[in-house]
Amino acid sequence: MTIDGAKGLIMDEPLIFERNSEGRSGVLPAPCDVPEADLESLIPKSLLRDGAAGFPEVSEIDAVRHYTRLSQWNFGVDTGFYPLGSCTMKYNPKVNEAVSRLEGFTMLHPYQPEALAQGALRLMHELEAYLCEISGMDAVTLQPSAGAHGELCGLLMIAAYFKDRKRPRHKVIIPDTAHGTNPASSHLAGFKVVPVKSEGKGVLSASAIEAVMDEDTAALMLTNPNTLGLFERNIKEIAAIVHKKGGFVYCDGANLNAVMGLAKLGDLGVDVVQLNLHKTFSTPHGGGGPGSGPVGVRKALEPYLPAPRIRKAGKKYSLVYDRPRTIGRLKAFYGNFSIMVRAYSYIRRMGGEGLKRASIVAILNANYMKERLKDTLSLAFDEPCMHECVFSDKLQAENGVTTMDMAKRLIDYGFHPPTVYFPLVVPGAIMVEPTETETLETLDSFIEAVKKIDAEAKASPELLKNAPLNTKVRRVDETRAAREPVLRWKG
Repeated sequence: MTIDGAKGLIMDEPLIFERNSEGRSGVLPAPCDVPEADLESLIPKSLLRDGAAGFPEVSEIDAVRHYTRLSQWNFGVDTGFYPLGSCTMKYNPKVNEAVSRLEGFTMLHPYQPEALAQGALRLMHELEAYLCEISGMDAVTLQPSAGAHGELCGLLMIAAYFKDRKRPRHKVIIPDTAHGTNPASSHLAGFKVVPVKSEGKGVLSASAIEAVMDEDTAALMLTNPNTLGLFERNIKEIAAIVHKKGGFVYCDGANLNAVMGLAKLGDLGVDVVQLNLHKTFSTPHGGGGPGSGPVGVRKALEPYLPAPRIRKAGKKYSLVYDRPRTIGRLKAFYGNFSIMVRAYSYIRRMGGEGLKRASIVAILNANYMKERLKDTLSLAFDEPCMHECVFSDKLQAENGVTTMDMAKRLIDYGFHPPTVYFPLVVPGAIMVEPTETETLETLDSFIEAVKKIDAEAKASPELLKNAPLNTKVRRVDETRAAREPVLRWKG
């Protein structure tokens, strides 16, 4: 066991099991004020544990210090710049957090009678309307938990549409610049994936889609802006080709932070889109959730939206379950409600012009970073980008330095690394998305750190091979960690 404070004020902290001392306890239960009962009279003996062997016995102060120190090791958007490309790790305004914690929302039970949940139902109904306006869709469901869940929702509706017409289709076209979850969602929905390559300057061509689109293809599933950070400028022509063959255009809306307020996807020919509230609409992101991935559709797919739907009649809001063509429920209850509250607060506070300006500044920040770094890092496509830009390690590779080496070294400079090795169409990719909430000073600091790392790559590449140098844990064997995870304490 290491000594507390062995690294100055960067506290070392053992596993909670290593703090175990038999007989210690941090809890003193109050005297029981109800008659005691034998456990076996309440729970079948076969379901009872023999004991809680192996659980750590620690004092209250040890427990408090342990978890407080662990929390101080966390890195999040409140700690520093979080330039994860394709993830939109923007700052979450605390006013939205305060609104989501109002007692009327936090104390609302999912089984509350509709008459006593009118405020929540109204908020959800109005949020659906706002998302329709922003995306150009005709209807929205708030049920899906996150982006990939929304993708599955949209594809299940498309499958149901064709099955309902006794003409099931079996294929979905997916370009190489789409998000990685798209093929998985397509397979889960029962479709075969037809890959297609982007051409020319990193965007899809109409001719490429026309060559593979047929009457057995249910949908084209593209990301716009795509994972290269480029706007699919041929989208209207492409949509016309898909529609002519009776298919649907699904747009992965994870990158909506570059187009909200500037363009409506529905006006571009999109029929289905998922909207990641935990990205674009400034709700907490990362650490496994909670997320929220509402799905918007055009009129043809509205009957297939998950049930229940929220209906407004006069001033009364209610949940409608009687929907014969629905694909069914996708989530327990009605979705991640507290995330919806945060997104609703964000949209109301920003307004239409505010959302538009957020997109403009996100684009400006990304292009600023692209221009400042394109002579330091190899730029995959020297085109005006949207919300993110994609570099590679091509220049540093001449000295044996890789993208991973640079990413690890960034940690020593106090920056969370950007997304690396994605998208796959760019070898050694370094994908940076600054978002609109970062200041010019922050961007300049990050740029300066990258330039210093480039200088180190030329002068002492072995230094980068050993990075990070200033962390509690040095570079780990990530492949082994993924293949042989230690999930249980063996002390």
